[in-house]
Amino acid sequence: MSDFLIIGGGVIGMMTALQLADAGQQVTLVERGECGKEASWAGGGIVSPLYPWRYDSAVSQLSRWSEGVYPSLALRLLEETGIDPEYRQKGLLYLNVDDADKALTWSRQLGKPLERVGADFVHTKEPSVAMAGDSALWMPTLGSVRNPRLAKALKARLAAMPQVTLREQCEVSGFIHQNGNREGRAEGVVTSQGPLKAGRIVVCGGAWAAQLLAQLGVHLPVRPVKGQMIAYQAPKGLVQRVVLKDGRYIIPRADGLLLVGSTLEEAGFDKTTDEVALASLKKSAEAILPELATCPVAHQWAGLRPGSPQGIPFIGALPGWPNVFVNAGHYRNGLVLAPASTHLLVDHLLGREPLIDPAPYQPTPARLKLI
Repeated sequence: MSDFLIIGGGVIGMMTALQLADAGQQVTLVERGECGKEASWAGGGIVSPLYPWRYDSAVSQLSRWSEGVYPSLALRLLEETGIDPEYRQKGLLYLNVDDADKALTWSRQLGKPLERVGADFVHTKEPSVAMAGDSALWMPTLGSVRNPRLAKALKARLAAMPQVTLREQCEVSGFIHQNGNREGRAEGVVTSQGPLKAGRIVVCGGAWAAQLLAQLGVHLPVRPVKGQMIAYQAPKGLVQRVVLKDGRYIIPRADGLLLVGSTLEEAGFDKTTDEVALASLKKSAEAILPELATCPVAHQWAGLRPGSPQGIPFIGALPGWPNVFVNAGHYRNGLVLAPASTHLLVDHLLGREPLIDPAPYQPTPARLKLI
Protein backbone atom coordinates (compact mmCIF):
# COMPACT_ATOMS: atom_id res chain seq x y z
CA MET A 1 0.00 0.00 0.00
CA SER A 2 1.32 3.42 -0.94
CA ASP A 3 1.61 6.34 1.44
CA PHE A 4 -0.24 8.50 -1.08
CA LEU A 5 -2.57 7.83 -3.99
CA ILE A 6 -2.92 10.70 -6.46
CA ILE A 7 -5.89 10.82 -8.83
CA GLY A 8 -5.11 12.75 -12.00
CA GLY A 9 -1.96 12.74 -14.09
CA GLY A 10 -1.87 16.34 -15.25
CA VAL A 11 0.81 18.82 -14.27
CA ILE A 12 -0.77 19.28 -10.82
CA GLY A 13 -0.88 15.55 -10.12
CA MET A 14 2.59 14.86 -11.50
CA MET A 15 4.24 17.74 -9.63
CA THR A 16 2.56 16.56 -6.44
CA ALA A 17 3.92 13.06 -7.00
CA LEU A 18 7.40 14.41 -7.75
CA GLN A 19 7.56 16.45 -4.56
CA LEU A 20 6.26 13.60 -2.41
CA ALA A 21 8.74 11.17 -3.98
CA ASP A 22 11.56 13.68 -3.46
CA ALA A 23 10.58 13.61 0.22
CA GLY A 24 10.88 9.80 0.34
CA GLN A 25 7.17 8.94 0.19
CA GLN A 26 5.70 5.96 -1.67
CA VAL A 27 3.29 7.31 -4.28
CA THR A 28 0.80 5.76 -6.70
CA LEU A 29 -0.51 8.05 -9.44
CA VAL A 30 -3.56 7.00 -11.43
CA GLU A 31 -4.69 8.64 -14.67
CA ARG A 32 -7.88 7.86 -16.60
CA GLY A 33 -6.08 8.38 -19.93
CA GLU A 34 -2.46 9.30 -20.58
CA CYS A 35 -0.51 11.54 -18.22
CA GLY A 36 -0.35 15.16 -19.28
CA LYS A 37 -2.78 14.87 -22.19
CA GLU A 38 -5.74 16.92 -20.95
CA ALA A 39 -5.63 20.61 -19.92
CA SER A 40 -1.90 20.39 -19.19
CA TRP A 41 -1.29 19.57 -22.85
CA ALA A 42 -3.94 21.86 -24.33
CA GLY A 43 -2.85 25.19 -22.82
CA GLY A 44 -0.31 27.70 -24.06
CA GLY A 45 2.35 27.51 -21.37
CA ILE A 46 2.57 31.18 -20.37
CA VAL A 47 4.01 31.27 -16.84
CA SER A 48 1.76 34.08 -15.62
CA PRO A 49 -1.93 34.91 -15.59
CA LEU A 50 -2.70 36.84 -18.78
CA TYR A 51 -3.58 40.05 -16.93
CA PRO A 52 -2.26 39.37 -13.42
CA TRP A 53 -3.42 42.68 -11.95
CA ARG A 54 -7.04 41.65 -12.55
CA TYR A 55 -6.86 38.59 -10.29
CA ASP A 56 -7.53 38.09 -6.61
CA SER A 57 -4.44 38.37 -4.41
CA ALA A 58 -4.76 34.66 -3.60
CA VAL A 59 -4.00 33.84 -7.24
CA SER A 60 -1.22 36.43 -7.40
CA GLN A 61 0.57 34.93 -4.39
CA LEU A 62 0.71 31.49 -5.98
CA SER A 63 1.67 32.93 -9.34
CA ARG A 64 4.59 34.98 -8.04
CA TRP A 65 6.11 32.00 -6.24
CA SER A 66 5.59 29.62 -9.15
CA GLU A 67 7.12 31.96 -11.71
CA GLY A 68 10.47 31.78 -9.95
CA VAL A 69 10.45 27.97 -9.90
CA TYR A 70 10.17 27.25 -13.62
CA PRO A 71 13.74 28.07 -14.71
CA SER A 72 15.28 25.63 -12.22
CA LEU A 73 12.54 23.02 -12.71
CA ALA A 74 13.10 23.05 -16.48
CA LEU A 75 16.85 22.64 -16.02
CA ARG A 76 16.34 19.82 -13.53
CA LEU A 77 14.04 17.89 -15.84
CA LEU A 78 16.35 18.38 -18.81
CA GLU A 79 19.29 16.98 -16.83
CA GLU A 80 17.29 14.07 -15.40
CA THR A 81 15.36 13.04 -18.49
CA GLY A 82 17.04 14.56 -21.54
CA ILE A 83 13.68 16.16 -22.44
CA ASP A 84 13.79 19.95 -22.75
CA PRO A 85 10.62 21.70 -21.50
CA GLU A 86 11.80 24.71 -23.51
CA TYR A 87 11.48 27.36 -20.84
CA ARG A 88 11.93 30.76 -22.52
CA GLN A 89 12.09 34.07 -20.67
CA LYS A 90 11.77 36.76 -23.32
CA GLY A 91 9.03 38.90 -21.83
CA LEU A 92 5.51 39.86 -22.89
CA LEU A 93 4.14 42.78 -24.86
CA TYR A 94 0.63 43.91 -23.90
CA LEU A 95 -1.22 45.77 -26.67
CA ASN A 96 -4.53 47.64 -26.26
CA VAL A 97 -4.60 47.57 -22.44
CA ASP A 98 -7.56 49.63 -21.25
CA ASP A 99 -6.57 49.55 -17.57
CA ALA A 100 -2.87 50.33 -17.92
CA ASP A 101 -2.83 52.66 -14.92
CA LYS A 102 -4.18 49.87 -12.72
CA ALA A 103 -1.55 47.52 -14.11
CA LEU A 104 1.28 49.95 -13.36
CA THR A 105 0.00 50.56 -9.83
CA TRP A 106 -0.13 46.80 -9.27
CA SER A 107 3.41 46.34 -10.56
CA ARG A 108 4.79 49.07 -8.29
CA GLN A 109 3.09 47.62 -5.25
CA LEU A 110 4.57 44.18 -5.96
CA GLY A 111 7.93 45.35 -7.28
CA LYS A 112 7.20 43.65 -10.59
CA PRO A 113 8.96 45.06 -13.68
CA LEU A 114 6.29 46.55 -15.97
CA GLU A 115 6.52 49.72 -18.03
CA ARG A 116 4.60 51.74 -20.55
CA VAL A 117 6.32 51.77 -23.95
CA GLY A 118 5.72 53.38 -27.31
CA ALA A 119 5.42 52.21 -30.89
CA ASP A 120 9.15 52.55 -31.56
CA PHE A 121 9.94 50.22 -28.66
CA VAL A 122 7.43 47.63 -29.84
CA HIS A 123 8.76 47.82 -33.40
CA THR A 124 12.32 47.34 -32.16
CA LYS A 125 11.37 44.30 -30.12
CA GLU A 126 8.96 42.79 -32.62
CA PRO A 127 9.17 44.36 -36.09
CA SER A 128 6.37 42.20 -37.51
CA VAL A 129 3.80 43.06 -34.84
CA ALA A 130 1.05 45.52 -35.78
CA MET A 131 1.06 48.20 -33.11
CA ALA A 132 -2.36 49.20 -31.76
CA GLY A 133 -2.56 52.77 -30.46
CA ASP A 134 0.43 54.80 -29.35
CA SER A 135 1.41 52.86 -26.22
CA ALA A 136 1.75 49.35 -24.87
CA LEU A 137 2.98 47.62 -21.71
CA TRP A 138 6.16 45.60 -21.48
CA MET A 139 6.84 42.90 -18.85
CA PRO A 140 10.45 41.77 -19.43
CA THR A 141 10.52 38.95 -16.89
CA LEU A 142 7.64 36.85 -18.22
CA GLY A 143 8.50 33.34 -19.32
CA SER A 144 6.78 30.50 -21.11
CA VAL A 145 7.25 26.75 -21.22
CA ARG A 146 6.37 24.22 -23.90
CA ASN A 147 3.75 22.48 -21.81
CA PRO A 148 3.47 19.17 -23.76
CA ARG A 149 7.21 18.70 -23.32
CA LEU A 150 7.03 19.72 -19.65
CA ALA A 151 4.40 17.01 -19.12
CA LYS A 152 6.47 14.47 -21.06
CA ALA A 153 9.54 15.28 -18.93
CA LEU A 154 7.59 15.04 -15.67
CA LYS A 155 6.17 11.67 -16.70
CA ALA A 156 9.61 10.37 -17.65
CA ARG A 157 11.09 11.48 -14.35
CA LEU A 158 8.31 9.87 -12.32
CA ALA A 159 8.61 6.63 -14.30
CA ALA A 160 12.28 6.44 -13.32
CA MET A 161 11.68 6.96 -9.59
CA PRO A 162 11.40 3.74 -7.54
CA GLN A 163 9.06 5.43 -5.04
CA VAL A 164 6.46 6.10 -7.75
CA THR A 165 3.99 3.77 -9.44
CA LEU A 166 2.29 5.18 -12.54
CA ARG A 167 -1.01 3.66 -13.67
CA GLU A 168 -2.35 5.08 -16.91
CA GLN A 169 -5.61 4.09 -18.60
CA CYS A 170 -6.82 3.58 -15.03
CA GLU A 171 -10.16 5.26 -14.43
CA VAL A 172 -11.36 5.78 -10.86
CA SER A 173 -15.03 4.96 -10.42
CA GLY A 174 -15.45 5.23 -6.66
CA PHE A 175 -13.97 5.16 -3.19
CA ILE A 176 -13.35 2.27 -0.82
CA HIS A 177 -14.78 3.19 2.55
CA GLN A 178 -13.44 2.01 5.90
CA ASN A 179 -15.58 -0.88 7.22
CA GLY A 180 -18.17 0.00 4.58
CA ASN A 181 -18.91 3.26 6.40
CA ARG A 182 -19.50 6.05 3.88
CA GLU A 183 -18.39 8.76 6.30
CA GLY A 184 -15.08 9.76 7.80
CA ARG A 185 -12.35 7.88 5.95
CA ALA A 186 -11.59 6.44 2.54
CA GLU A 187 -9.17 3.52 2.41
CA GLY A 188 -8.65 3.62 -1.33
CA VAL A 189 -10.35 3.77 -4.71
CA VAL A 190 -12.12 1.46 -7.11
CA THR A 191 -10.51 1.58 -10.56
CA SER A 192 -10.71 -0.09 -13.95
CA GLN A 193 -7.54 -1.95 -12.97
CA GLY A 194 -8.88 -3.11 -9.61
CA PRO A 195 -8.95 -1.67 -6.09
CA LEU A 196 -6.05 0.49 -4.89
CA LYS A 197 -5.42 1.43 -1.28
CA ALA A 198 -3.35 4.16 0.31
CA GLY A 199 -2.98 6.02 3.56
CA ARG A 200 -3.98 9.32 1.99
CA ILE A 201 -5.73 10.20 -1.27
CA VAL A 202 -5.16 13.37 -3.28
CA VAL A 203 -7.67 14.35 -5.98
CA CYS A 204 -6.04 16.35 -8.78
CA GLY A 205 -8.65 15.63 -11.40
CA GLY A 206 -8.97 19.08 -12.96
CA ALA A 207 -12.34 19.61 -14.64
CA TRP A 208 -13.38 16.08 -13.60
CA ALA A 209 -12.64 16.51 -9.88
CA ALA A 210 -16.17 17.59 -8.99
CA GLN A 211 -17.71 14.45 -10.49
CA LEU A 212 -15.48 12.24 -8.38
CA LEU A 213 -15.87 14.14 -5.12
CA ALA A 214 -19.64 14.13 -5.44
CA GLN A 215 -19.40 10.45 -4.45
CA LEU A 216 -18.16 11.61 -1.05
CA GLY A 217 -21.11 13.96 -0.66
CA VAL A 218 -18.99 17.00 -1.48
CA HIS A 219 -20.03 19.56 -4.08
CA LEU A 220 -16.85 21.08 -5.46
CA PRO A 221 -17.77 24.21 -7.46
CA VAL A 222 -15.48 23.32 -10.35
CA ARG A 223 -16.80 23.01 -13.91
CA PRO A 224 -15.29 22.43 -17.34
CA VAL A 225 -14.66 25.57 -19.40
CA LYS A 226 -13.72 24.81 -22.98
CA GLY A 227 -10.87 26.57 -24.71
CA GLN A 228 -9.99 26.23 -28.39
CA MET A 229 -6.56 27.09 -29.77
CA ILE A 230 -4.75 27.03 -33.09
CA ALA A 231 -1.10 26.90 -34.15
CA TYR A 232 0.55 28.30 -37.25
CA GLN A 233 3.68 26.85 -38.75
CA ALA A 234 5.57 30.07 -39.39
CA PRO A 235 9.15 31.00 -40.30
CA LYS A 236 11.47 30.77 -37.30
CA GLY A 237 11.94 34.12 -35.62
CA LEU A 238 8.83 35.78 -37.05
CA VAL A 239 8.03 36.73 -33.47
CA GLN A 240 10.30 36.15 -30.48
CA ARG A 241 8.14 36.82 -27.44
CA VAL A 242 4.60 36.48 -26.18
CA VAL A 243 2.25 39.18 -27.49
CA LEU A 244 -1.18 39.78 -25.97
CA LYS A 245 -3.96 41.90 -27.41
CA ASP A 246 -7.63 42.11 -26.42
CA GLY A 247 -7.45 38.88 -24.43
CA ARG A 248 -5.89 36.84 -27.24
CA TYR A 249 -2.23 35.89 -27.39
CA ILE A 250 0.52 34.58 -29.65
CA ILE A 251 3.16 32.30 -28.11
CA PRO A 252 6.28 31.44 -30.14
CA ARG A 253 8.06 28.10 -29.97
CA ALA A 254 11.71 27.56 -30.85
CA ASP A 255 10.88 25.65 -34.06
CA GLY A 256 8.65 28.37 -35.53
CA LEU A 257 5.33 27.02 -34.28
CA LEU A 258 3.13 29.92 -33.12
CA LEU A 259 0.29 29.15 -30.71
CA VAL A 260 -2.80 31.35 -30.68
CA GLY A 261 -5.43 31.28 -28.00
CA SER A 262 -7.95 31.02 -26.80
CA THR A 263 -11.72 30.81 -26.65
CA LEU A 264 -13.81 30.64 -23.47
CA GLU A 265 -16.85 28.40 -23.88
CA GLU A 266 -19.38 26.88 -21.49
CA ALA A 267 -19.87 23.59 -23.32
CA GLY A 268 -19.71 20.93 -20.63
CA PHE A 269 -17.24 18.16 -21.40
CA ASP A 270 -17.39 18.69 -25.16
CA LYS A 271 -13.89 19.05 -26.68
CA THR A 272 -14.81 19.31 -30.35
CA THR A 273 -13.40 22.12 -32.48
CA ASP A 274 -15.33 24.25 -34.96
CA GLU A 275 -14.94 26.66 -37.85
CA VAL A 276 -16.37 29.62 -35.92
CA ALA A 277 -13.59 29.42 -33.33
CA LEU A 278 -11.01 28.88 -36.06
CA ALA A 279 -12.08 32.04 -37.87
CA SER A 280 -12.15 34.06 -34.66
CA LEU A 281 -8.69 32.92 -33.58
CA LYS A 282 -7.25 33.58 -37.05
CA LYS A 283 -8.71 37.08 -37.04
CA SER A 284 -7.16 37.81 -33.62
CA ALA A 285 -3.80 36.35 -34.61
CA GLU A 286 -3.58 38.25 -37.88
CA ALA A 287 -4.54 41.51 -36.18
CA ILE A 288 -1.43 41.06 -34.02
CA LEU A 289 0.85 39.60 -36.68
CA PRO A 290 -0.42 40.39 -40.21
CA GLU A 291 2.11 38.08 -41.89
CA LEU A 292 0.22 35.11 -40.47
CA ALA A 293 -2.36 35.62 -43.21
CA THR A 294 0.11 33.87 -45.54
CA CYS A 295 0.98 31.06 -43.11
CA PRO A 296 -0.93 27.78 -42.81
CA VAL A 297 -2.81 26.82 -39.66
CA ALA A 298 -1.11 23.58 -38.72
CA HIS A 299 -3.29 22.51 -35.79
CA GLN A 300 -6.57 23.24 -34.02
CA TRP A 301 -7.52 21.68 -30.69
CA ALA A 302 -9.54 22.16 -27.52
CA GLY A 303 -9.09 21.50 -23.83
CA LEU A 304 -11.18 21.77 -20.67
CA ARG A 305 -10.14 24.17 -17.94
CA PRO A 306 -11.30 23.53 -14.36
CA GLY A 307 -13.31 26.71 -13.79
CA SER A 308 -13.84 27.88 -10.20
CA PRO A 309 -15.12 30.98 -8.38
CA GLN A 310 -12.62 33.82 -9.00
CA GLY A 311 -10.19 31.23 -10.37
CA ILE A 312 -8.98 30.43 -6.85
CA PRO A 313 -8.07 26.74 -6.54
CA PHE A 314 -9.21 24.41 -3.77
CA ILE A 315 -6.17 23.07 -1.90
CA GLY A 316 -6.38 20.99 1.28
CA ALA A 317 -8.28 18.33 3.20
CA LEU A 318 -11.98 17.82 2.54
CA PRO A 319 -14.39 18.53 5.40
CA GLY A 320 -15.42 15.25 7.00
CA TRP A 321 -12.74 13.29 5.12
CA PRO A 322 -9.44 13.86 6.94
CA ASN A 323 -7.41 11.60 4.65
CA VAL A 324 -8.84 12.86 1.34
CA PHE A 325 -7.32 16.01 -0.15
CA VAL A 326 -7.98 18.10 -3.23
CA ASN A 327 -5.91 20.31 -5.50
CA ALA A 328 -8.19 21.49 -8.29
CA GLY A 329 -9.98 24.51 -9.71
CA HIS A 330 -7.05 26.48 -11.16
CA TYR A 331 -9.19 27.65 -14.11
CA ARG A 332 -6.92 29.21 -16.77
CA ASN A 333 -3.80 29.03 -14.61
CA GLY A 334 -3.15 25.37 -13.85
CA LEU A 335 0.36 25.36 -15.26
CA VAL A 336 1.01 28.88 -13.96
CA LEU A 337 0.14 27.98 -10.38
CA ALA A 338 1.25 24.34 -10.33
CA PRO A 339 4.64 24.66 -8.55
CA ALA A 340 3.24 26.77 -5.71
CA SER A 341 -0.12 25.03 -5.29
CA THR A 342 1.48 21.58 -5.18
CA HIS A 343 4.21 22.76 -2.83
CA LEU A 344 1.57 24.25 -0.55
CA LEU A 345 -0.38 21.00 -0.40
CA VAL A 346 2.75 18.86 0.11
CA ASP A 347 3.77 21.18 2.95
CA HIS A 348 0.44 20.36 4.59
CA LEU A 349 0.66 16.63 3.86
CA LEU A 350 4.14 16.35 5.37
CA GLY A 351 3.63 18.75 8.29
CA ARG A 352 6.03 21.39 6.98
CA GLU A 353 5.81 25.15 7.40
CA PRO A 354 3.63 26.40 4.50
CA LEU A 355 5.29 28.66 1.96
CA ILE A 356 2.29 31.05 2.09
CA ASP A 357 -0.89 31.30 4.15
CA PRO A 358 -3.03 28.29 3.08
CA ALA A 359 -6.33 29.74 4.35
CA PRO A 360 -7.61 31.31 1.08
CA TYR A 361 -7.40 27.97 -0.74
CA GLN A 362 -8.75 25.51 1.80
CA PRO A 363 -11.95 23.66 0.84
CA THR A 364 -13.87 24.80 3.91
CA PRO A 365 -17.65 24.40 4.23
CA ALA A 366 -17.91 28.10 3.44
CA ARG A 367 -16.35 27.47 0.02
CA LEU A 368 -18.05 24.13 -0.59
CA LYS A 369 -21.66 23.10 -0.68
CA LEU A 370 -22.11 19.74 1.03
CA ILE A 371 -24.67 17.47 -0.62
